[in-house]
Amino acid sequence: MSVQPEKLIIATRASRLALWQAEFVQAKLQALYPACRVELLTMTTRGDQILDRTLSKVGGKGLFVKELETALLDGRADLAVHSLKDVPMDLGSPFQLAVVMDRADPRDAFVSNKYEKLADLPEGAVVGTSSLRRESQIRANFPHLVVKPLRGNLDTRLGKLDNGEYDAIILAAAGLQRLGLQERIRSCLSIQDSLPAAGQGALGIEILEARSDVLAALQPLSCPETLACVTAERAVSSFLGGSCQVPLAAHAVINGQNLTIQAFVALPDGTQVLRAQSSGPVEQAGQLGLDVAKELHRAGADKILATLLNN
Repeated sequence: MSVQPEKLIIATRASRLALWQAEFVQAKLQALYPACRVELLTMTTRGDQILDRTLSKVGGKGLFVKELETALLDGRADLAVHSLKDVPMDLGSPFQLAVVMDRADPRDAFVSNKYEKLADLPEGAVVGTSSLRRESQIRANFPHLVVKPLRGNLDTRLGKLDNGEYDAIILAAAGLQRLGLQERIRSCLSIQDSLPAAGQGALGIEILEARSDVLAALQPLSCPETLACVTAERAVSSFLGGSCQVPLAAHAVINGQNLTIQAFVALPDGTQVLRAQSSGPVEQAGQLGLDVAKELHRAGADKILATLLNN
């Protein structure tokens, strides 16, 4: 039987949603190990500080992770809790993704004070999103709408909507639901209309590779099904160099012993959208993701990526 931890410190961003996620993990660990002191180390990251530019312009989602990783390295924290979609695909030594927890709702949510769904928005209506992935799909399906950048934490984004800066905004459904704000969701976009980001709705826990004690303590929090799905999704992003500069989506589901992965790569203006899908045994999740990524590459994703990265 493994040794029960005496103390665990969780590094987390200071936003309300990040704190909810860290407190959720804290409660799970406290229930597993009643004698263990589980504490939070709250931090503000560069991604939280830079709000006047889109993520693709200032260094990508890794901006939300760096300070937390520094706390792991210098021993101030034992683990860091992230929205998995914010965790860079090339997470490498000395760090490791120790656990992927049970996924919440992976869909995108339509939030508006005047309209029920994207299809109801009139020509010229302004939609806010922080994501090139969402932007490309909106522009492809609703070219008559105006898409404008939307940064800030969840409360800031909702405030901008309420102030009339946007007619609607698109947010991750899971974040709204976790904070008890599900009543702000007018409708959820279907997976087909807005394919989610790799890992969307799942929480990931990062630790140092050397901390085998922490790895063992965290294993009861792992969800094998979600891990298989996000392994396939992250394989797509990893192969195609997924970042905030690339409108890329990947979403996997499991049915029995079978996993199906869908993915796309697009131009931000929605004028070109490439899609691919593959199915196979769950235990081949990583390979299925790789197969889809290679299919997209053969279909011309390399040209789209070259265009975006050279801009």
